[in-house]
Amino acid sequence: MYSMTNPTSSRAQAADTEERTRDKVLHAVLEHGPVSAAELGEILGFTPAAVRRHLDALSRGGLIEIKLVTNSASGAGRPARRYVLSRQGQSKLGDDYLVIARDALNALSEAAGEEAVAVFARRRYADMEQRYRPVVEAAGPEIEARAEALARALSEDGFVGSTTVVGQKSPHSTMLAVQLCQGHCPIQQLAAEFPAFCDSETEVFARLLGVDVRRLSTLSSGGHVCTTHIPVGRTRSAVRDSEPAPGTRRVSINLQERP
Repeated sequence: MYSMTNPTSSRAQAADTEERTRDKVLHAVLEHGPVSAAELGEILGFTPAAVRRHLDALSRGGLIEIKLVTNSASGAGRPARRYVLSRQGQSKLGDDYLVIARDALNALSEAAGEEAVAVFARRRYADMEQRYRPVVEAAGPEIEARAEALARALSEDGFVGSTTVVGQKSPHSTMLAVQLCQGHCPIQQLAAEFPAFCDSETEVFARLLGVDVRRLSTLSSGGHVCTTHIPVGRTRSAVRDSEPAPGTRRVSINLQERP
């Protein structure tokens, strides 16, 4: 007796495996983007050919796009190709109840005015502030540590948070700042129509960190990530001339003066 394999079933299984693998690549771009194809291969353990096949498919589907990134240390050389999620890709991983939420907020605005929407947004983020405050407070008084704790809390909630220390060197000190990035926003399209959500989130970050912060970019306004600029202050820590330019490395703060 011969064992017969159903060709249709085999093709369906192969297509399902391919789709699951492609979803892994999409989520890796979300978590690590902007990221190169080579970096994705190392992260996922895929061959370069396999990674590029999935990246090409995701790009054709409009779920990812290419961002050209220059060398942050010198600005010289040919820009490198990095992959990030597109607006469509963000939406694919976003809120399934977007249409219902948009209709409800439009009705609220029409009935009670735009301020009512702002009040709703502040109430929504009040819960975030209450949950995050113990985590941020436990990190201690240093702003950099508090920002890192905030990024971890955001990641646990699916916002894919990360921090980068940047600085501008002068003869006697270095002015430092932290850039807090969020790679995913589940209400991106909603925030594009109702910016009160982004405003309320920014206000929460400022209160949690204890300093005035500034939004440099948001996903809802077309940015590749949400980026919040957090001033740290001046440090008199020595920075060796042989070290890379500020902005390409982490800087340890020893003596801090608030600006």
